[in-house]
Amino acid sequence: MNLKLREWKLEDAPDLAVAINNKKVLDNLRDGVPYPYAEKDAEEFITAALSAEKDTQYAFAIEYDGKVIGGIGVFRKENVHRLTAEMGYYIAESWWGRGIMTESVRQMCAHIFENTDIVRIFAEPYEFNDASCRVLEKAGFQFEGILRQNAFKNGRSVNMKMYAILKTDAILARSLTAETT
Repeated sequence: MNLKLREWKLEDAPDLAVAINNKKVLDNLRDGVPYPYAEKDAEEFITAALSAEKDTQYAFAIEYDGKVIGGIGVFRKENVHRLTAEMGYYIAESWWGRGIMTESVRQMCAHIFENTDIVRIFAEPYEFNDASCRVLEKAGFQFEGILRQNAFKNGRSVNMKMYAILKTDAILARSLTAETT
């Protein structure tokens, strides 16, 4: 798989705008992402990502075969949750179902656990987003429960699922993989 996670570049804006300007993609993201999503919106996002405080936000482009097809980010929480971070991600619909997002999540978790003091990464997909739940499960996240009526999306209250992976889980998974190869 010719997949790479890397820092955003302003010249990624056209590819990002194409990837995210899709109602099916946006229906699975948090509110605040405009629709339609224009190149100007992508430029603003990339500028903000590049200027974010480095130890609190880790946002990367997902590049496949030399083209940006999505994004992934881990966002550190504060106070007693300072060693915990939330993960979010998206990928263009034309790339769904190919294992690219699962591998992106695995790579991002490895990067975070190897390069920061974060010990827990969680994600909260909408309950109706079965594909995202499968991505997390395949990447080693554990289902922790249903967050009932945790969001208001597209005019209705929706449940979310809580998934998390711990640094110790990831280290164990890597060592088991290394033993079998």
